[in-house]
Amino acid sequence: MKILLDTHTHTLASTHAYSTVLEMAKYASEAGMEAIAITDHAPAIPDGAHPWHFQNLKAIPREIYGVKILYGAEVNILDLEGNIDLADEVLEKLDVVNASIHAPCYNGDVTDHTSAYLAIVNNPLVDVICHSGSPAFAYDYEKIIDLAKKNHKLIEINNHSFDVRKASIPNCRKIAEICKEKEVGIVVSSDAHITFDLGNYNNALGMLSEISFPEKLVINRDLKSFEAYMKEKGKELFKWHM
Repeated sequence: MKILLDTHTHTLASTHAYSTVLEMAKYASEAGMEAIAITDHAPAIPDGAHPWHFQNLKAIPREIYGVKILYGAEVNILDLEGNIDLADEVLEKLDVVNASIHAPCYNGDVTDHTSAYLAIVNNPLVDVICHSGSPAFAYDYEKIIDLAKKNHKLIEINNHSFDVRKASIPNCRKIAEICKEKEVGIVVSSDAHITFDLGNYNNALGMLSEISFPEKLVINRDLKSFEAYMKEKGKELFKWHM
């Protein structure tokens, strides 16, 4: 399977990442990708981008080196109520809103995270539940994935987790198996923090192959599939321009 749209990438705006938008687009073009989403970390993480970064994303051209650019963010889940760290008026303009738990930003009770994910999946401005396999933040996978299907949310299988969050790997497999069983759409992302990781999904795709995960449920396999899915949700991509 080839993934032509990477829905989770980071640029220098997240200062623990190492490439510019231009460098990311050039590398994506050389790799034969159709599109990338620029989804830098929202402000609550220690080196996240300032809110102005997300308010000004329209300064980035919608196509660079033949690669379509989606404006996005990786927002931080802050507590069990599902509060996040960007204002609704900003999120409404973005093409892709990823939501993740990062330990420095999360103020919830470590014994129960299902309520936080329930709130996030019920948030109409969130599109993708990201790298949620961490055993430190385990939740009721079946309950959340059922609601994700109902609310037209995508579940991320994050290739980066296989390298930097190895304890998440068994849970990532379990999450993928439940998504397969319930026919819930996923995205397979690189979570690239440097150009060389863009389009690298080898570990994630290997795991999906092992469980015979259906390609039709990989919604970011190409831009057309992703746009169609978002349109069904009632969300138009590329509506925000300079």
